[in-house]
Amino acid sequence: MKLKRIVSVLVAAGAISAAAAGFHYVNATTDAAERAPAVTSNVEATTSAARLALPSFADIAERYGPAVVNIRVVGDAKTAAGPAMDPNDPFFEFYRRFAPPVPPQSQPQMGQGSGFIVSEDGTILTNAHVVRNANEVTVRLTDRREFVAKVVGIDTRTDVAVLKIEATGLPVVKLGDPGKTRVGDWVLAIGSPFGFDNSVTTGVISAKGRSLPEENYVPFIQTDVAVNPGNSGGPLFNADGEVVGINSQIFSRTGGYMGLSFAIPIDVANHVKGEILAHGKVSRGRIGISAQEVDAKLAQAFGMERPAGALVAAVEPDSPAAKAGLKPGDVVLQFNEQKLERAADLPLAVAQVKPNTDARLQVWRDGKAQEVKVRLAEMKDKVAENADPAAGAEQPRLGVAARELTPQERQASGLGSGLIVQNVGGAAAQAGIEPGDVLLALNNVPLKSVDQLRDLVRKAGDRVALLVQRDGAQLFVPVKLG
Repeated sequence: MKLKRIVSVLVAAGAISAAAAGFHYVNATTDAAERAPAVTSNVEATTSAARLALPSFADIAERYGPAVVNIRVVGDAKTAAGPAMDPNDPFFEFYRRFAPPVPPQSQPQMGQGSGFIVSEDGTILTNAHVVRNANEVTVRLTDRREFVAKVVGIDTRTDVAVLKIEATGLPVVKLGDPGKTRVGDWVLAIGSPFGFDNSVTTGVISAKGRSLPEENYVPFIQTDVAVNPGNSGGPLFNADGEVVGINSQIFSRTGGYMGLSFAIPIDVANHVKGEILAHGKVSRGRIGISAQEVDAKLAQAFGMERPAGALVAAVEPDSPAAKAGLKPGDVVLQFNEQKLERAADLPLAVAQVKPNTDARLQVWRDGKAQEVKVRLAEMKDKVAENADPAAGAEQPRLGVAARELTPQERQASGLGSGLIVQNVGGAAAQAGIEPGDVLLALNNVPLKSVDQLRDLVRKAGDRVALLVQRDGAQLFVPVKLG
């Protein structure tokens, strides 16, 4: 209903504009024979002024287009084993509970995206979702040269990935400052929508600092630049030819462009690149709270002048926040020198600070502002994954984050030991391992601790067999290690 209403408003606005234009046109041509030359002159002047007012991006496209690359990936997609059944089928529950478990099968899957070169020796930035779980990544330049790229590292929390190709003297983009952009500024995207290399689309910045659902670590730049599948990972330029963002997401009801596209600010991406190249992962601080928005009613209830800040909804036991004395009902108004307008500002501010660093929080409590000091801990992984184990990353070759079963879980499941999978990627994801699976054994060696699993994987060859318990059934899953 809202969509129809918006469309109606736009159509009405167009009708009003047309009527106004027609009204002025009629007045201007009352005596056509006498005023025709003047009208022609005015039209020419208006056209000339419009040409001066509207920017041309031809120079930017010509100069920096060669630094934008097409990325093709080949990976494995999991397919369900056994017949697909409707959950409403009367035999569905019987099949789920009693059919013998069969590991999911995998089949090759191809995808594509965009990227851009940031150093002459072949360092490339793109989106993490473009290359994650890829077995092979190919980069094609505008001169039609192709290179097999190495995935140096990815950061899923910001959707940024760093690639490397073996080449020198490559064209590079110029990085700009997203903080200097303003809503209404002209911007353009260069990428490979639907595989059409080096396509240029333009628009304006619609908003800044957008927070998207489940994306708490990126203050997105919203634009109306046409972005479609294949544009992901490509650069967003300002009118000076500087990259201010990486095109990452669109909002769509159809899967195609609908006027809402979102880019990762380039300063965020550049920070991630530096961390990955230097350390193999991105280190972020955490304080251990969950926060929610402060609306007008809550602000009134807390005695605040206006809605602002992040309302503490829960505090993790033994977390930095708990040790600092934060409690539910506190409203965090400021983190160090940064004022927090919305709840989404807090995770981003905390994540940008190194672990084991002291921070000052201004907190609204009992009708007044107070200062609280907190020492940040490190956000545990699921943050960055390095695709090259030899590069010193902590992401294991297996690609799982797991923990030991608690005594209560062992008692409920009847298992003497095992590791429950919390997060999965890489080799394990391609093999069909899922969060919630319980790893019982690796190559017939019972698993009792995370350290033991890490040691066994380190000593293993190219392939291992995992004994997994899922939905009360046990099955062996072969895994080709990364």
